[in-house]
Amino acid sequence: MTDFPQLLHTVLDTTDVRGLAEFYRRLLGLRYRPGDEPSGTDDAADWLVLTDGHGNRVLAFQQVDELKRTTWPSPDVPMQMHLDLTVPDQQALDTQHSRALALGAELLLDRSDDPDEPLYVYADPAGHPFCIFVA
Repeated sequence: MTDFPQLLHTVLDTTDVRGLAEFYRRLLGLRYRPGDEPSGTDDAADWLVLTDGHGNRVLAFQQVDELKRTTWPSPDVPMQMHLDLTVPDQQALDTQHSRALALGAELLLDRSDDPDEPLYVYADPAGHPFCIFVA
């Protein structure tokens, strides 16, 4: 038997840990790890984790003092990484497009009319790029 490291979660740097965690919680239907839920008082969280419905870690958010937003598609500040999210069909793509914008995503590229792979590219509220496309 060969042992390999296991991916625990993807960590996103942000200047607003709770705000970015809440964006992805609502966009992806995730849950806070027990103990990471909002407390209703002054929230100075510097690290939060979101899980799926089975308690598996999916995304984590880490406080940083400064974060340069990507300038993609201009190469001045590259993406460095991005998240790919899929939906089953064009109707779902349209629905999730509206949801992403309503939650605060910024549209970077509209390729929704591509017959082979319709997609949108967004920046989340911290500037991290992510795609939603029909798989």
